[in-house]
Amino acid sequence: MMKRLLVLLFLAVAGPGMVCAQSSVWDATLAAAQKEGKVVVAGPPDAEVRNALPAAFEARYGVKMEYLSGRGSDQANKLRRERSAGAYSVDAVVAGNQTMFSVLYAEKMLAPLKPELILPEVTEGKYWKRGSLWFADPEQKYILRIFNTVRESFIINTKEVNEKELRRFSDLLDPRWKGKISFLDPSVAGTGANQVALLYTIFGEEFIRKIFIDQQPLISRERRQLTDAVLRGSHPITFGAEDGEIERLRAEGMPVKAIFSLEDMPGAISGGNMIALMDRAPHPNAARVFVNWMASKEAGEIYGRALKMVPARTDIDAASFMPPEVIPEPGINYFDVYDYKFTTETNAESRRRMRDIMRK
Repeated sequence: MMKRLLVLLFLAVAGPGMVCAQSSVWDATLAAAQKEGKVVVAGPPDAEVRNALPAAFEARYGVKMEYLSGRGSDQANKLRRERSAGAYSVDAVVAGNQTMFSVLYAEKMLAPLKPELILPEVTEGKYWKRGSLWFADPEQKYILRIFNTVRESFIINTKEVNEKELRRFSDLLDPRWKGKISFLDPSVAGTGANQVALLYTIFGEEFIRKIFIDQQPLISRERRQLTDAVLRGSHPITFGAEDGEIERLRAEGMPVKAIFSLEDMPGAISGGNMIALMDRAPHPNAARVFVNWMASKEAGEIYGRALKMVPARTDIDAASFMPPEVIPEPGINYFDVYDYKFTTETNAESRRRMRDIMRK
């Protein structure tokens, strides 16, 4: 009983002290960030995020966000060139698994993120569906996963494709779909590589050869082109159209529908865009404020709504802006295409094989 009383007394005294210490560190960090004046963030090119994120951040903290938009592979190449010249212009990055794992983490461009997360609404496990922060890198401290979404397998134009005729993935090999399928380029790192690596893993190389050689698909590096192709019906089955745009078009009554799984393949989840800190950040205090905010409820909802991603937080009602089929259900064993080993080993091997297949 005496020990219990002592523990309770310690918590009563230390608890408020710890909160005050956290508050003091945060206040000092925010004041220093406001003196630095801005934070430089590299992120995806989607227009809604490009506009909404900087505006909300500046309104919240009085710190300007310089948002550098671009595809992950382009951002990675730019950072490589800068660093080879001794330049360090970017504070933080919001990007997908390929850019994060295969370039920024692999080439040691990142600073530890975990020690910089200090807000209780970010660090406390009760705010996360996993019960704790979800670090995606092997060292569990560099790359934070803040979204977890069930991903579509592909998208169809419902005027051109009868969903009931596609029960298994082998149905995509039917001659009627020759020249009617489109893919985001799987030979380069990114969403297209993720999608094909999953097919490669489950169905094998022979299936991949048939769908990419015999079916003569359209292959593009522009998601906008794939979105237009499925809307026009020229390629009514597409892997890699713009997720957020497709959902908006569907809500407006356009004849598009996402297919999430077939009889021979389970549903898959992805982490969407993750966050990381660059080492030698030019605005270190503003960078710390940004990553804490990006992992918070406010930013998670803004970003999730804009890019149609399901936040991994418990205090964001994803059902208010996402269809139920993309929200992971407890107890289901989804295939995680954002798993580190799958991304860096299986996915890399798939890309190498795809380059060989597509050259023939």
